[in-house]
This record gives sequence, structure tokens and C-alpha cells, in this order.
Amino acid sequence: MTYQLKAIGKVKNDENGTCIQLEPGYIPGLQALEGFSHINVLWWFSDCDNDAGRNELQTEQPYQGAPEVMGVFATRSPARPNPIALTASEIINIDFTKGMIRVAFIDANDNTPVLDIKPYTPSFDRVEMPGVPTWCREWPKSTEASGCFDWGQVFNF
Repeated sequence: MTYQLKAIGKVKNDENGTCIQLEPGYIPGLQALEGFSHINVLWWFSDCDNDAGRNELQTEQPYQGAPEVMGVFATRSPARPNPIALTASEIINIDFTKGMIRVAFIDANDNTPVLDIKPYTPSFDRVEMPGVPTWCREWPKSTEASGCFDWGQVFNF
């Protein structure tokens, strides 16, 4: 079965920081977003979208201390059947006229297509006591703490 997706905007990284720039036709969708501190951004791993990546279902130990072989659904790898990514991003400000959402961080490259934006709501997006495997228990417990964490000590690439 085939599905058609249409980007609603792009990630922009420049000297002023990071923002999501919406296509003009989607700007009305920002109405009533003010007041939310965070958004969930669904984006396309466009720089990693290729046949080899879409057919890679297992990878060799991407993280220190992880199992020797991991299935792609147990990783946040860009190599996956559908290269869709999800990032919870803190909103710095919204320009409702220009259709621009300035965010504190998103792990996407410049010009990455944005597929959708949803408000982060604790009732749907927060898990009070998530369970994780032993090998990643020492990772940061929040996106805020992740910013200053030395991820170089975790990844094997």
C-alpha cells in the first residue's frame, strides 16, 4: 500500500538558532498554539532516505553496553523502513504572521522536511515511570538534561 505525505514546512538552522518555517498555506494551523511550551515535531530523515536504509532492519551495537545486534525498532536510527523522526521541542517563540516557530532544539538538519506538528501534552506524551533496558538507564531523564549530556560516550559511531 502506498501513502502520500506532504511536507508542511522545513527546519531552518542559521546564526539565529533553529526554527520551523511553515509553508504559507499551513500558517493558519498555528492558531491557538500559544501557551504550549513544547511541540512534537514529526520530520523526514531526508538526508538518510535511500533503499539500503529502508531495508536495514538490524544494526550492530549502536550504543555502548547495548546488545550486540539490535532491531531498528529498538533504536532511534535514521535507517528504517519509513525514515520518520519525532522530536519534542521547546518553543521559544512563534511568529504567527511569518509562520515560524523558533525552537530550542531539534535533531534535524537544515532544510529537513517537517511532516506534522502536534502540541506536547503531558496527558498523552508523558510517561511518569518509563521502563528502559539496563544499558541505557544512565542516559538523561529529560530533553532538558540531554542538551548538556556527553552523547559521544554513548554512541558507537
